[in-house]
Amino acid sequence: MSFTTPPRPFDITAIFPQLAPLARTATRLHPRPGSPTVHDSSVGGPLLWPADEPWPYCDESHDSRVAPVVHSPDDIRLLRRDRVAAAERLRLDPEAPRWTPEERATVERLANRPWYDGPIPLLPVAQLYARDIPFPRPADADLLQVLWCPFDHGEQAHPRTALFWRSSATVTDVLAAPPEPPVIQLDCYLPEPCLLSPEQVTEYPNPRELGKELRDQLDDMSRWETIDPAQYDTYAGDPGELYLNNLCHAPGWKTGGWARWDPTDPVDRPCPECGTEEVPLLTIASSEWDAGNESWIPEEERTNPTPLPLGTQDGDFTEIGIADGNNLQLHVCPVSPDHPHIELIQ
Repeated sequence: MSFTTPPRPFDITAIFPQLAPLARTATRLHPRPGSPTVHDSSVGGPLLWPADEPWPYCDESHDSRVAPVVHSPDDIRLLRRDRVAAAERLRLDPEAPRWTPEERATVERLANRPWYDGPIPLLPVAQLYARDIPFPRPADADLLQVLWCPFDHGEQAHPRTALFWRSSATVTDVLAAPPEPPVIQLDCYLPEPCLLSPEQVTEYPNPRELGKELRDQLDDMSRWETIDPAQYDTYAGDPGELYLNNLCHAPGWKTGGWARWDPTDPVDRPCPECGTEEVPLLTIASSEWDAGNESWIPEEERTNPTPLPLGTQDGDFTEIGIADGNNLQLHVCPVSPDHPHIELIQ
């Protein structure tokens, strides 16, 4: 199905015309549980991967001390099924047992999986076809494939991503059974298969990317006198919060647009190869929305909500979780998207 983001509470450029030339288009992906094929744009779905191309692995060592209990992908799928069954049982009967003896036995059995210290096959995270979704890409590519190592890397402690650009027409023999990691550090590093419903929206810069004068104007209550206070009080406690959560950039999975800066201030993103400032490519989000930005919930889901995976919340359709609910933002070089990309936790 298609999704429609509600109109913003009001036109912010009518109050602050300086923002108009800063508008950018973002494409919200709206991932929802489904059964994608290799020919679909998806999150966590199978990839159109050439049968004669080696599958990528992470050869770095991984610290067993940060993951006292690890699971295989099949373990996680089984535990998720049990969680859904438990949630449904409690929904039907609040007095029912939280876990059955069989479910408890499964948890105990899977808690004893041994650590694995060899090369880790990368996991598919997203596949985007240019026919569905606009994104920066090399001229000869119409397909972006994003994979990651499902273990923490670097100071920001998140999965390390790898990008693959290809022409889908050249892939005639598809790899039927890609390898999977023997173990995964965190269950939330295994995405649930989702189909996408792309939708373009307009975004404006995060307040931290604006000049001081304009930031001060956004915080100046007198500049908002033309707006009925009851209107913005519906969305936020003050105009600054209203702009940040409901007017400048959309939450959730998206391509393009403006970067979210939280918890850090904006940083320079020079391309490691040519020095050009990199631009947002893909936001890998922990949730589609949260309590602070519910105005972005699609119109269709206000009247007919997509069932969430039982036991999850806040539009966590992919079951991915990044650094305590943050986003993993991938940025690429606009001169040559196949230059090394930059990863940021925000």
